[in-house]
Amino acid sequence: MEFWELTENGGSQWKVEEMPGDCGSDSGLDGVTKYFATSFELCLKRQVIDLLAEDYSSEQLDAQPPVTMTVTLLDENQEVIEEFKPDPVSHTFSEYGPGLRFITFEHGGQDAKFWDGWFGVRVTGSSVTVEV
Repeated sequence: MEFWELTENGGSQWKVEEMPGDCGSDSGLDGVTKYFATSFELCLKRQVIDLLAEDYSSEQLDAQPPVTMTVTLLDENQEVIEEFKPDPVSHTFSEYGPGLRFITFEHGGQDAKFWDGWFGVRVTGSSVTVEV
């Protein structure tokens, strides 16, 4: 859990599992061998990214490049169940003005059936990309 702030840690709390784990499957992402498992009460974690500490200059950040995010829910065959799709399947931040210095990324979930253990969503391979 290095680099993550646990904003909600309910139920049996967050757990790091080796893939495929108790209820999961391999991610298909090169080099990804673990995932975060959520429990029967809400589990959320967030990371604050200091863009200046990551060697972006104030001038680059104030130029307002587009920022995108894509979210797609897939079944066991990696077929799309549901997707967040403004057009295309992404979210772009634009016209946010000068002053951007940090990005907060938060994700998580919980088990819908309230079973003890780690039967909630699993998350892995998350990333934030900044293009300047």
